[in-house]
Amino acid sequence: MTSTSQKWLKFRIATLLCFFLILFTALITRAFQLQVLSGNILKTLADRQHTRMLKVPSERGIIFDRNGEKLAASVMADSVCADPSSIADPDGAARQIAPILHLDSTTLRRKLSGSGSFCWLARRIPPEQSGRVEALDIKGIFIVKEAKRFYPNGELAGHLLGFVGLDSTGLEGLEKEYDDIVKGTPEKLVWSRDAKGKSIYSRIEKAAATAKKEEGYHLILTIDSRIQHLVETQLKKAVIEKSASSAFAIVMDPKTGEILAMAGVPEFDPNHFNSYAVGWSKNRAIADCFDPGSIFKPFVAAGALEEGIAKETDRFYCENGAYRVANRVIHEAQRKEHGNLTFSEIIKFSSNIGAAKIAEKLGKEKFYDYITRFGFGAKTGIDLPGESAGLLRPHQDWTRVDTVTIAFGQGISVTAIQMITALSAIANQGLLMKPHVVKGFVNKQGQIAKVVTPTVVRRVVSPETAKRMAAILTAVVQDDDGTGKRARIENVNVGGKTGTAQKLDPRRHVYSSEKVKTSFMGFFPAEDPQIVMLITLDEPQRDKWGGLAAAPVFKNIGEQILTRFKTDIREIPSLPLEPEENSGIVTVNYIPDGFSPESRSMLEAGDGESTMPDFRGMTVREAMKRARERSIELTVQGGGWALSQSPSPGIPIGDHPACTVSFSTGY
Repeated sequence: MTSTSQKWLKFRIATLLCFFLILFTALITRAFQLQVLSGNILKTLADRQHTRMLKVPSERGIIFDRNGEKLAASVMADSVCADPSSIADPDGAARQIAPILHLDSTTLRRKLSGSGSFCWLARRIPPEQSGRVEALDIKGIFIVKEAKRFYPNGELAGHLLGFVGLDSTGLEGLEKEYDDIVKGTPEKLVWSRDAKGKSIYSRIEKAAATAKKEEGYHLILTIDSRIQHLVETQLKKAVIEKSASSAFAIVMDPKTGEILAMAGVPEFDPNHFNSYAVGWSKNRAIADCFDPGSIFKPFVAAGALEEGIAKETDRFYCENGAYRVANRVIHEAQRKEHGNLTFSEIIKFSSNIGAAKIAEKLGKEKFYDYITRFGFGAKTGIDLPGESAGLLRPHQDWTRVDTVTIAFGQGISVTAIQMITALSAIANQGLLMKPHVVKGFVNKQGQIAKVVTPTVVRRVVSPETAKRMAAILTAVVQDDDGTGKRARIENVNVGGKTGTAQKLDPRRHVYSSEKVKTSFMGFFPAEDPQIVMLITLDEPQRDKWGGLAAAPVFKNIGEQILTRFKTDIREIPSLPLEPEENSGIVTVNYIPDGFSPESRSMLEAGDGESTMPDFRGMTVREAMKRARERSIELTVQGGGWALSQSPSPGIPIGDHPACTVSFSTGY
């Protein structure tokens, strides 16, 4: 081989080596670009082509009554969705699926012919329907599991519980108020497809770890489902017997503000919320405003006693049934003609003119002050949506006629929750409590997340005034000539007040003589009230008086509470633990003694030897005496009556307990 040939061969070899080196470098560079520089972008594009993701709401927490009975739970139901981009024959698919799902085939065909990659076809359907759809084995049609809200007791406490929409969001009642607490973090349903679009596997992933929580909490209510059922049954019976258009009732513990029952008729079943007319689910006990009528009289009387402008034996001339005030004549109900009545008799016989004269003696400024102290004209703050504040005009706008008519419940609009909360202040030694329906939150492992403790709003009147008013209201029921005698319960002293309020005719702007609301509110036992109850019937056609229509309902409910439910209403049994699935319904094991004594005492807010006593409502002297008896170091702030304390009542105490109590006169 010549030297020229050798040089040419070396040149070719060098050229090939350079080419391969350049090619290798290019391949490495491209691989680096694809794998490193553009890796995330390409992975995202691949995921879009081969995977689909759907956020599915997780199971909501269970709602229990105070005894551990389930009022709202969740069931797993099938839903049908589609990936229109994967459906080869939308017309054929629509013809097969529409009859099964009871859908319009034209509308369904339009959905399946769309350009998107996801659409719902049917949500939470029965298993037999989803099974028939699945059996068709149409590419691009999927069955997914979703949690569906279920109310096992149907109409029981329906207005209170509210309901949940298709997106698993609370839309009314407790479901709405505590939506963020009950609703868990959504889950991701992910399915992958091969090159032909066939689903090859699916999985469920939890949402981002940055979410506040993964599981919704269970709610423990103050409601007693036994009392709730009793109240609803008696209300339905009364509506039928009296031919009333509607009715509502509230049962409350006056010492804690806990609502034991809240019911309305006509009923509402949240399982079928979309079959009711708009507004049917409204909780009228907190949303509806009405003129209270004579059940408002105790509050002007309490103000007069507290101010010392009158006492029980003072006599008022009641004008023989007709009292002219400015350009209006005030009459007694049923055209009665009272002459001289004592202060107590004015309430017992429900004299409009007597109440009007008490209000005039108290003065509109002071009268207005006590009305607002009792909570009228403002929301109570109950933990339910849709509460109304009622209607109370400033006293500067009152005429003399306004002052006297408000005294017997005309010219002011209130809600049922305001009325029962105000009466509870009289039953609770003058302390106004904040009403509430949730007692605590528990996570799905049975651990207490939060306890809702009783809250004192303010002192309205002194314990002595409250005691005197309770005695006056007891005579209304226990005396043979009292207007509330039909509310008597055998062997138990009952205090209460009847009321019949004329409804305003919106067309004529005058009070109707035909349409009325009849009410009775009361408490028992009168010496130490444990139960406060309000019953209201709207537009009864028979027995259009509170003492005839509403008082017997109070009696029937009260008697059965005392005879059928032997346990203390404040006692709370063990709370639910260990969630498990049973036939699709999320259930909870109800384990006696499942909680430690410390956890139980926090929920029970008891006053045992190992827990902090309740000093609220006591004088400084009484509180110091109780503290010495329990060897508790007491720090006193202020004077008057105890309004708040730290630690709260019922909290477990150690070997060297201490408590700070704030006192106030309430003025």
